[in-house]
Amino acid sequence: GDADGPDAAFAALLKKSGAMAAKSIVLDETMRADFAGLAQDALPDAKRQFTATTVGALRMRKDADEYGKLKRNAVSADTAMQAAWAAMKIGMSETQVADIIHDSFASQEVKPLFAIVGAGGNGAFPHHHTGETTLKGGDAVVMDIGGGKDGYSSDMTRMAVMGTPPEGYLEIHAIVEAAVQAAMAAARPGVKAHVVDDAARGVITDAGYGDYFMHRTGHGMGVEIHETPYITASSQTVLEEGMVFSIEPGIYLPGRFGIRLEDIVILRADGPEILSDLPRDLRVIDG
Repeated sequence: GDADGPDAAFAALLKKSGAMAAKSIVLDETMRADFAGLAQDALPDAKRQFTATTVGALRMRKDADEYGKLKRNAVSADTAMQAAWAAMKIGMSETQVADIIHDSFASQEVKPLFAIVGAGGNGAFPHHHTGETTLKGGDAVVMDIGGGKDGYSSDMTRMAVMGTPPEGYLEIHAIVEAAVQAAMAAARPGVKAHVVDDAARGVITDAGYGDYFMHRTGHGMGVEIHETPYITASSQTVLEEGMVFSIEPGIYLPGRFGIRLEDIVILRADGPEILSDLPRDLRVIDG
C-alpha cells in the first residue's frame, strides 16, 4: 500500500510477476533511477538492455496510421502559426502571441503543448522561456510551437520580423535555410544520422557561424516530442525509411537575434517528406 512506499511496492511487483527468474531485463531510459537500481539489484545476473535498442527501434519507424496522425498535427500547427502572424503587432507581448497560438490549437481540438516566442535578443537563446517582452519594430521573432492529438504531436519553428529586418538578418536567414536544404539532401535511408548533422553544420561553419550553432540538428518524434533517432554530430544510428525526425539548424547571435528553421520529416525511399505545408520563408509583419 501507500504506507509501504513505492520501493516496497515495486519490489513486491517484481516478485509477484515472476520477473525474479528473468534472464534479461529491459530498462526504460526515462524510468526513475531508484526503480532501475532495484530492478538491477534484484536481477544481478540478468542481461540488461534499454528500450532505445529494443522497442525503441520499432518506434522509430512509423506506419501509415502514425503518419496520418503526425501529418494532421503538422497541418494544425500551420494553422496556429498563421493565426499568430495575422494578429501580431508592435507592442504585443511574447505571451500574448503564445496565447493566440494556444487558442488556435484549442479551436482545432488539438492540445496546446508549447509556444516558444523569442523577440529580438531573446531569440538568441534556443530554449528561451516566453515572457512579457514586447515586440518592437525591427525585432526578429523566433516562433517554435507544438500541439498534440491522438497520442502524437507537432513541432515546427518559423521566423517573423516586425517591419524592417535588423542588420545582417537576411544573410543569416539564407544561411540557415541553406543548412536546412543541405540536411534534407543528406537524409536518405542507409545514411548514418551524423551525416545529416554534418551537412547542416558544415554549411553554417563554412559561412563563419559554426560557434553560434550550439545544438543538435534534430530529434526523432512520435509518441514523445523528443525521442530517437537523434540527429547529432556523433550519432551512429542508421536512418531507415519511415523514421520521423526534425531538421532544425539555427544561428544565435547574442544580444541581436536568433534564427531557427524547423520542419518535421518522414523519411521515404527517395528522401525526406516534409509534414508541414507552411513555407520556411521569412514572414514580415507590418504594424
